[in-house]
Amino acid sequence: MFETNPFSILAEIVPPIAMQGFIIVMVVLIALGTIIQMISHKNLTYFLNNAKKAKLQATRDIGVGERASIIAKTTVYDIGTTSELGFGKRRLAHVLGMYGTIIFWVSSAMLVFCYTGADKSSSSIWSILWHVGAVLTCIGGYWFWFFLRVDVSAEAHPWYRIIKADLFVLALLACSTFGLAWSYTQFNGQMGLAYLFLTLFLASNLILFGGVYWSKFAHMFYKPGAAIQKNLAEADGSRDNLPPPADAPEQFGLGIKREEPKHY
Repeated sequence: MFETNPFSILAEIVPPIAMQGFIIVMVVLIALGTIIQMISHKNLTYFLNNAKKAKLQATRDIGVGERASIIAKTTVYDIGTTSELGFGKRRLAHVLGMYGTIIFWVSSAMLVFCYTGADKSSSSIWSILWHVGAVLTCIGGYWFWFFLRVDVSAEAHPWYRIIKADLFVLALLACSTFGLAWSYTQFNGQMGLAYLFLTLFLASNLILFGGVYWSKFAHMFYKPGAAIQKNLAEADGSRDNLPPPADAPEQFGLGIKREEPKHY
């Protein structure tokens, strides 16, 4: 199953152009949802005003080379490893989910556009990556959902309590779960179940990408920008209008030793 392209089998009844069109529509929905959210919530205005304020408060100029180095380091380390979460279970779950999702999305596009159709060759590597990406997303996502969410692990709410903020992670998990179920049932010739899971897979994608305005999907774009701006502010001395660290030992009292921080 892992080496089989599920979209290639689906192409026997659905034209590849329709699958390609669906992916393009999803990309358009991401762009529209993010733009509308930025306008409605004034996120872009906040970032631009913050950047202008930081420039006025800067104590030193940053050269092009240093700026590029800071952006590259932030992208690779802070964003690429979710370093803000510290070392622990939450960081590992986020990394699994993040890279699993990236692999799943990229391999989906590659399989549909490059390896699906009567005149197209097959690729076991991209097929394996598609399945592995979905599995990693499920591992990281379900681990986070059942055990690591703040309202579950710290506030004693039941895992099945759902609020609007959960739309993104639940839709993402649904896409990966139903995608794997569709691939498995289709590979085993259980076409009735395969069509059911395919329908659920498509519906969850529509909810995920069509619900960008109402979910935390757009945070994937905001958080990298905020991390880069924070590190640039540290380098030029503006520090987001915060005072510099005090030249004194850290004293938190004995209460901080009662339990390990969970990096919420």
